[in-house]
Amino acid sequence: MESLKKTEQFRNCYSTGKSYVNRYLVLYVCGNGLGRNRIGISVSKKVGNSVVRHRITRLIRESYRLHEQMFNSGLDMAVVARQAARDADYHRIEYALLQLAGKAGIYDKKRHD
Repeated sequence: MESLKKTEQFRNCYSTGKSYVNRYLVLYVCGNGLGRNRIGISVSKKVGNSVVRHRITRLIRESYRLHEQMFNSGLDMAVVARQAARDADYHRIEYALLQLAGKAGIYDKKRHD
């Protein structure tokens, strides 16, 4: 799993990508031309203290990791946690991520590479 690390990578995804929203997450998706996916996770200080923010980051990363083979390739994805994510458990975060990926048309439930 590769990550978006630099501010410019996130900004590019925010400005050129398309966004999808639900109660817990915002997903920005744009092509990267690399043939592999990169994911960036952003959790603001408004969501909670560092323990809460890291927990949410881990939940999102694990949700993506377990379903990575079902996502289309060649995408940059920036996932932004919303305040409601503070109280969400793993299953809600996982469902929220997969729901947004489905809305974006980048997730295929039937694919198993």
